[in-house]
Amino acid sequence: MDKIPMTRKGHTDLEAELKNLKSVERPAIISAIAEAREHGDLSENAEYHSAREKHSFIEGRIKELEGVLGLAEVIDPSKMSGTIKFGATVTLVDEDTDEEKTWQIVGEHEANVEKGLLNIKSPIARALIGKDEGDSVEVRTPGGEKAYEVLKIVYA
Repeated sequence: MDKIPMTRKGHTDLEAELKNLKSVERPAIISAIAEAREHGDLSENAEYHSAREKHSFIEGRIKELEGVLGLAEVIDPSKMSGTIKFGATVTLVDEDTDEEKTWQIVGEHEANVEKGLLNIKSPIARALIGKDEGDSVEVRTPGGEKAYEVLKIVYA
């Protein structure tokens, strides 16, 4: 299987989520299932069915996180420089609106656009890879064509 690239922070966050699921969420839901069982007839017990469903979700997420962390390749962006690549924090200006945006290019499991973490597989990230400061980038997005200029590249 292919390695899954991620930053140290992304790896740490996923490990923390896994630890929380195993040590807090899983025991709590097991306790809730046991309590719901005590209420009698399971076929008409909404609390029981809800708890079982949540338990199934937690177990699935634990398996997913264990798989991702097992294939993780932690990349330290602070040891990089040059053109845009994984881990770069990039400041762009929209050539139409002059709006500035700053994104860090990260792995798909740590991406969160609201927090400025851009999935390496996204159209914008793919268009940015290999570009340098001052370069113009054309990106085809679901909202149409966008043109950006790369203002700054930082590896931290």
